[in-house]
Amino acid sequence: MNSNIILICVVIYFIGLLYIAYRTSKNSDNQSFFIGNRKSKWWLVAFGMIGTSLSGVTFISVPGTVGKLTGTEYVYGGFEYYMMVIGFFLGYFIVAFVLLPLYYKMNLTSIYTYLGRRFNLEAHKTGSIFFIISRSIGATARLFLVINVLQIFLLDQIGIPFWLTTLIILLMIVLYTYEGGVKTIVVTDMLQTTFMLLSLVICIVYVLTQLDMSASEGYAKLAEYNYTHLMNFDGNSATFFLKTLVGGMFITIAMTGLDQEMMQKNISVDNLYNSKKNMLTFASTLLIVNFAFLFLGGLLYLYAMQNGAVYGDGVFGFLNSSGEIQNIMGDDLFPALSLQGYFPLFIAVIFIIGLISALFPSADGALTSLTSSFCVDLLKMNENDKISEKEKKKTRITVHLVFTLLFFLLILIFKWINDKSIVYLIMNVAGYTYGPLLGLFAFGILTKRTISLKFAILSVALIAPVITYTINELFINYSEYRIGVELIVLNGLLTFIGLWLVSNKKQAV
Repeated sequence: MNSNIILICVVIYFIGLLYIAYRTSKNSDNQSFFIGNRKSKWWLVAFGMIGTSLSGVTFISVPGTVGKLTGTEYVYGGFEYYMMVIGFFLGYFIVAFVLLPLYYKMNLTSIYTYLGRRFNLEAHKTGSIFFIISRSIGATARLFLVINVLQIFLLDQIGIPFWLTTLIILLMIVLYTYEGGVKTIVVTDMLQTTFMLLSLVICIVYVLTQLDMSASEGYAKLAEYNYTHLMNFDGNSATFFLKTLVGGMFITIAMTGLDQEMMQKNISVDNLYNSKKNMLTFASTLLIVNFAFLFLGGLLYLYAMQNGAVYGDGVFGFLNSSGEIQNIMGDDLFPALSLQGYFPLFIAVIFIIGLISALFPSADGALTSLTSSFCVDLLKMNENDKISEKEKKKTRITVHLVFTLLFFLLILIFKWINDKSIVYLIMNVAGYTYGPLLGLFAFGILTKRTISLKFAILSVALIAPVITYTINELFINYSEYRIGVELIVLNGLLTFIGLWLVSNKKQAV
């Protein structure tokens, strides 16, 4: 494979992003950075959010789950993941018709301002801090996994060290986001989503052509291998279909509706009606796109088997010179086929562009939203009229660069750990922090009770995830039942109960 040609294509791609950033960041101010001056087109946001939701990890992980064997480290098998996608779809209706009207009614820049107005400053800062911790860990863990794929399969061959790869990618993101923020990434995410979807379609067409099958024939062949099974009916399993469905719904409510990164783009749309259209259009499109990724995953397994790959004891891959199977089941399937000579150079380039196009929207949105949350929620920048717009901009750029440095250090820590299973565990731990946000927002919306006891909200938000973790461990060690994605529901419920216990009946003023 010619790595230089791939790198040249990546450079050209990035120059295009810089040009768009230059064009869209003209006359930008702090409100452009935070919420795009509330002038974003709803259809533009809806399309770009596909790329934000489908990170680079999704681009390589979802296809890899299809051929998973029971009893291996991979959570889902066949099309089981699609039950969670349906849950996501249902959750977007709650976000559109409950949370968005609330945010627009209160004219919010940061969604955690709601907590401050509904409860107190402690609640406001608790919500923001939980978001910052969760998004920092989750975003950098996902970045590491994708950068590591690029490093192992491509950049190690030409002698570029991991730290330099990480630094270059982060500098790329900073260069096209630091000035325009949301105003810029709404447009760049649209472009990157386009490239990601084109990559997906081209790869599907290519593999079907190589298998000499139509789409319907390909699906029928997947069914023969039981790759298309949708529901897991084992009630004790972590992927029991009802758990996955309900858990997916609440994951969307918490990790989209209560997440500053996802919502800052939605509230940048000019009015509530268009913002709802954006959310529901995006949700519907996501059903199609995730199905396409699963379909591609099944085709990749068929293509690999056609080229000599075999299943072994919990593994899948090609035989090496010693007759051992080099396992590529899961995350390594798509990269291995694309970058180790099983696909032509043209498809390798398409894969890399698609991977980067999936990587950047999730990373640029995380960096921008963390900057916004820190400036608005913790520094109270929008409420401080004593400093000039120029000074605010200087502070905001400084915060942006500090978070970039934090990203860099966290990614290097993940590389030092260098254990994929531990990184996935860290990503799951980051998910624990959304439970308290779910419980806190639900308590504020569904009750009229107030909380006056100092540090009560923070204490409940810290204790609930610990109890949740303890309950999960008890089930693992003393029961056949396995808690899956419904864990976030348990976490949120415990937070809600805790807040009820420390609250009183006095109505909020």
